[in-house]
Amino acid sequence: MAASSTSHCNCVGDYVLLRPTEGNRPTVARVEKFEQDNMDRKRVHVRRFYRPEETVGGRQCFHRNKELFLSDHYDVHSVDTIEGKCFVHAFGKRLAYETANDYFCRFPQ
Repeated sequence: MAASSTSHCNCVGDYVLLRPTEGNRPTVARVEKFEQDNMDRKRVHVRRFYRPEETVGGRQCFHRNKELFLSDHYDVHSVDTIEGKCFVHAFGKRLAYETANDYFCRFPQ
């Protein structure tokens, strides 16, 4: 099952930006599965990434600008909260051109 959101098709394994509940930056997450409940509402199960400053240790001088940490935090949201796709790359990967939707993770799995 795939879901369309803001003209993007999202599939299991895609990285997405979720509408922020607090602050002004969207949440970065990986799509784990889609489902439709008995009220015909489409839901997305995600695994969340955190920015260094969102963790207990906070941002340190060695953290890359757009570095993320993959967490064990799983959530369920309405598919309407998906703002768009993004990309999470392995930390050592060098991109010829980095966009606003490119992020990095040391252990992306």
